Amino acid sequence: MNESPEQHWYVVYTKPRQEALARLNLERQCYTCYLPLIPVEKLHRRLRKVVSEPLFPRYLFIRLGHGLTGPGWAPIRSTVGVSHLLRFGDQPVRVDDRLIEQIRRREQAASQTPEPLHKTGDSIRIQEGPYAGLSAIFRMSDGESRALVLIQMLGRQVPLGLPLASITREVA
Repeated sequence: MNESPEQHWYVVYTKPRQEALARLNLERQCYTCYLPLIPVEKLHRRLRKVVSEPLFPRYLFIRLGHGLTGPGWAPIRSTVGVSHLLRFGDQPVRVDDRLIEQIRRREQAASQTPEPLHKTGDSIRIQEGPYAGLSAIFRMSDGESRALVLIQMLGRQVPLGLPLASITREVA
């Protein structure tokens, strides 16, 4: 990483879901970029899978020299995947090196434990099967493709095993 004292971190706003593409294209142009990623559980073909997602969707950080007239600022706007440099008024948003270091530490800590698809106590809605449309409480994962939930039945909570793909988190 080529970081000199005259350089600072700035924020690049990317096109939707093109953070990795923008980073790749900027790095091909010899820019130093940082895209914080966190592991997240997702359903893929009805099975749980851990994937890396941007910590800040549509944003990445780039290391640039001071001043808008300095070399290297102009090509950023026309880079594939980039929408624009984030600005306050006419000034690009500068990010403190300490904040970048804190984000790196958080990213490292998060890489040890992926964000679960559902957490104990989450309100969920059953999407398929005989219980479709009912609300339930997520209790725990039961293997790679099943979940144990609690539904309200006959005045009490009853445990029920369901395919993980048949439940979704309720939006409050």
